[in-house]
Amino acid sequence: MEFFRIKKDIPFMSYGRLTTTISLVTFILAVFFLGTRGLNYGVDFTGGTVMEVSYPHAADIESIRQAVDRIGLKDATVQNFGTSQDVLIRLPIKKALSIAQLSEEVSSALKAADSQVEIRRVESVGSQVGDELFENGALALLIVLFGIAAYLAMRFEWRFAISAIIANMHDVVIILGFFAFFQWEFSLTVLAAILAVLGYSVNESVVVFDRVRENFRKMRKAGTVEVIDNAITRTLSRTVITHTLTLTMVGSMLFFGGEVLHYFSLALTIGILFGIYSSVLVACPVAMLLGVSRANLIGNVDKKEKEHVEEEFIA
Repeated sequence: MEFFRIKKDIPFMSYGRLTTTISLVTFILAVFFLGTRGLNYGVDFTGGTVMEVSYPHAADIESIRQAVDRIGLKDATVQNFGTSQDVLIRLPIKKALSIAQLSEEVSSALKAADSQVEIRRVESVGSQVGDELFENGALALLIVLFGIAAYLAMRFEWRFAISAIIANMHDVVIILGFFAFFQWEFSLTVLAAILAVLGYSVNESVVVFDRVRENFRKMRKAGTVEVIDNAITRTLSRTVITHTLTLTMVGSMLFFGGEVLHYFSLALTIGILFGIYSSVLVACPVAMLLGVSRANLIGNVDKKEKEHVEEEFIA
């Protein structure tokens, strides 16, 4: 499906050095902010207290959040849990108070705002659990990257696998850099968004790489630069349609999804925007830098076709 057709190929690869330089600078800045400012880990990773409260009527989330803010817990997360009457409150660790004292203080603040509130449960998330989540999350990220590399190496060629991994890591590090610079809360939902971005970005790279391989077969007299420029130009319409619809959906979550989905959708938005850029203007120049050519992709296929023709001729 094409929304529009571009008759003349856009010379994307002529800007390869410029885009690679921009990517390198943004990557270095992201690493710098990660190293100097670090991530603002949420309760999932640092540990803390989880409280479940219930109301006989629909809970006023904003009123609950203000009540918690008044006692100095501005980093607390307040969200509906199951129904509109049940609320889950995640409280960060407060060194001066024990879990019992912290829950009692929050309980008093909530009852002062609404005497009908009922405390259902109070649980503690220890720092050890947070460390395990961090390790498991990092392991999941590595497994995804390894799986992507293996898939692309089998489907295309190792040069495309390496270029796609570099492009995907570029997206991941830039998302983390944004969260480090603005000190947005990094939670399990953000980690889930990063894993989703990895899959989304590699899908875009596969589409472009498929067209590159097809062009190497069709455009016999064209050079590598012309083949890649044509591949990107021919998939541009599909890219615009796909990303516009995806960003519309993610944007609705960002603006209307509330606090629960805010950072999840924010990470997705950043990842998708940079994913468009990296899958075209990072992965392809890197593949060229690694020396991708017609022989790398279709040399074996041409040999098999030649052997098949010879067998038919002998028969």
